[in-house]
Amino acid sequence: MTTDIERQVEIVKRGTVAVTTDVELRRKLAKGVPLKIKLGVDPTAPDIHLGHTVVLRKLRQFQDLGHQAILIIGDFTALIGDPTGRMKTRPPLEVAEIERNAATYLDQVGKVLDMKRLSIRRNSEWLKPLTFTEVMNLAAKLTVARLIERDDFSQRFKNNIEIGLHEFMYPLMQAYDSVVVEADVEIGGNDQLVNLLMGRRLQRATGQEEQVALTLPLLVGTDGVQKMSKSYGNHIGVSESAVEMYSKAMSVPDGVMKDYFTLLTGVAMAEVDGLLAVHPMTAKKRLAREIVLGFHNEESADDAARQWDAVMSRKEAPEEMPDISVDGAELKEGKVWIVRLVALTGITKSNGEARRLIAQGGVEINAEKVTDPDAMVAIAAGDLLKIGKKRRYFRISLG
Repeated sequence: MTTDIERQVEIVKRGTVAVTTDVELRRKLAKGVPLKIKLGVDPTAPDIHLGHTVVLRKLRQFQDLGHQAILIIGDFTALIGDPTGRMKTRPPLEVAEIERNAATYLDQVGKVLDMKRLSIRRNSEWLKPLTFTEVMNLAAKLTVARLIERDDFSQRFKNNIEIGLHEFMYPLMQAYDSVVVEADVEIGGNDQLVNLLMGRRLQRATGQEEQVALTLPLLVGTDGVQKMSKSYGNHIGVSESAVEMYSKAMSVPDGVMKDYFTLLTGVAMAEVDGLLAVHPMTAKKRLAREIVLGFHNEESADDAARQWDAVMSRKEAPEEMPDISVDGAELKEGKVWIVRLVALTGITKSNGEARRLIAQGGVEINAEKVTDPDAMVAIAAGDLLKIGKKRRYFRISLG
């Protein structure tokens, strides 16, 4: 191993919510052989954002320490869908959609993981061939009592909300993944702890040494309130341009900067504390730069910082900005409803929110404010739309 045991423990515990026991982790590391580190992901969406990279970065840390990283693509578990945190049954995905998502997912995780040192497995390899008898034998090793202890299941049960029998099978399938790959450590978000513990129980029941369950917090989005999610419009995508990444990172509230430094960068915590103690803006610029450098080169990071300064300090439009496409069906004599135009950016979650933003003077087209939420505004390809005090720019294109 490239470091001693205590140094490894210090590195892998950074930012974690829980590790089943430090004693177990140290005992496994003391064997002096590479550990099998498991991370399972269900390809339920085509794109990943920084929230997804929290666990990926932890897996990369284990890679850099010389351990064997195993990424399990849940192409079979995705057919059921993880019930964690859900108050209703998840609609099933089609196999073709799962395959499309898996292809783009693997392309994007390569921005974080060392793909040359990564073992990629699909759990359909071992889950699909199981006979019903084999499934029953595995199910006999776990109990409904343990499953119903989960907050999501217990709340649904108390509120008389239906729980599909197949949903009980999800933790079993994820646990069996750990048995098949003989995982020493499994990484997951803190909402996955019960699933990870199921893996320990099934390993013990099948005669294996139990995996260490290592969980990390869910990253709060750029709004500083809800978890990062594309559906909430508070995400930073790993495939976004350096300018988009930098600008979004600069909008992160001061109160969550330390979490972002901890979970998304390798900056030493002593240095982070020093940055936060001096001036929030200095710290935020460093944070934005570190995030961009994780996915782009130094030249791109410098250019993104320069463009952000130009926009915020001198109120200039950035050289790069995302496009929003207005379909011809949205236009009436070359005009579009301003609320609809704002909605196309994804910044607002409802027409009501868009109307309030417009009425408050937070929307401009080509530097001209639009304050009437009922206005039909004339637009042309190449026009610039500016949203909010943080000056989010979009270039209009016509579909």
